[in-house]
Amino acid sequence: MLLGASLLLKALAIPLLARIAWVDFTTQKITNRDVLLLLCLGLGSLQLLSVQSGSWWDMGLSALAGLLLFVVFFPFWILRKIGAGDVKLMAVIPFLVGGSGLVVFSLLLMVFAVAMAVVVKNPFLLPAGAFRLYVQHMDRKGVVPFGVPISAAAVGAIAFQIYGGFVMASSSGVLQQLS
Repeated sequence: MLLGASLLLKALAIPLLARIAWVDFTTQKITNRDVLLLLCLGLGSLQLLSVQSGSWWDMGLSALAGLLLFVVFFPFWILRKIGAGDVKLMAVIPFLVGGSGLVVFSLLLMVFAVAMAVVVKNPFLLPAGAFRLYVQHMDRKGVVPFGVPISAAAVGAIAFQIYGGFVMASSSGVLQQLS
């Protein structure tokens, strides 16, 4: 039951992450409200998992990873290489995906960041409508929205965890007992 509630909180974060990606792409802003809401969803999910497992290791690992990511990315914000919203979003993601999801998140982030770099270097690869929107955005701002690959990687890591939860529930017979 607690696992299902935890996965539900993570699933509720997916539309919020999609909204963050879109708003970051169009306006170059990641609001504190959205980041705090993600933090609350992540902390609630981790709390439920910690109560179920009886171990607070995952929550401690997430807090340590969040602090480490904030410290690592803060100098890049000082140098104006990334935005403050990107730094805060990166610091909150470990709470959302948990310590066990950080490897999947990191791998997906590398893939999506490389894809974003390829699109930035070759915008002609985009479809016509997306190309026009992207070129207008780049002309207007001249920056790369890093919140898009962060959000996409977080959605992928959450989807992987939800799938794993369903596999675990079906193998233990929980889904068969519910129907």
